[in-house]
Order: sequence, then structure tokens, then C-alpha cells
Amino acid sequence: MKKHILIVDDEVTIRELLTGYLTANGYRVTAASSVHEAIRLADKELPDLLISDLQLEDGDGFEIIERVKSKQPDLPVILLTGVLFDAEVVEQVIRNMVNLYLEKTTPLAKIGESIKELLGEKTN
Repeated sequence: MKKHILIVDDEVTIRELLTGYLTANGYRVTAASSVHEAIRLADKELPDLLISDLQLEDGDGFEIIERVKSKQPDLPVILLTGVLFDAEVVEQVIRNMVNLYLEKTTPLAKIGESIKELLGEKTN
């Protein structure tokens, strides 16, 4: 069965780009544009991996992460954002909630490799 990835981003271009890339690479993808929608989708079916933006129109990615991790504590999470953090902030705060912090400018191939690693899949 294909691994299920939930993508949360309010930018339609980012959602479409990631959905297309991940689907082409054998994943089943669900995409949400808001905190409310993401929580509803995750309540319906827990994903194998969560990719979330930080700043969303109706809240922030941490709300989604906390809600989903309360049901699935070991869920791998990638925070994919345009917001740049100081390295110390990443280490002290974000690392407790997410497995990986990537900037939106990260190449798709690098995102794909990171997903495989977090899901315990073989990388070439």
C-alpha cells in the first residue's frame, strides 16, 4: 500500500507542485490549504507523513502538528516554510515538534530524499 502524505500549504502553487512530484514518485497525497481543512483530513485518515507550512491564513502549522501528533506521536513531520529561523531557534523549539525544517526553495529532489529517509525507505 502506498504511503500517505498530508501536505498543508495555503499557496496553491506549492500544493500542486508537491502533490504532482510526490504522486509521480509513488505516494498517495492529500492536500489542504488551511488549518481547519488539514485537521479535518487528518481526523478522517491519519497520514504516514505530514508536510506543513508554518504561516497559514487561519492559523499556523504548529496547531496541525500538535493535533495530529496527539493521535500519532511518532508521525514524521517536515516543516516547509518561507519563514527563516535562527539556527538556535530551530534547535530549541522546532526540533521538539518536527523532524525536519526545510525552506520552500529546497529542490524537489532533496525534499524527496528527506521523505524517503523519514519513512524508512531505501534511497538510491
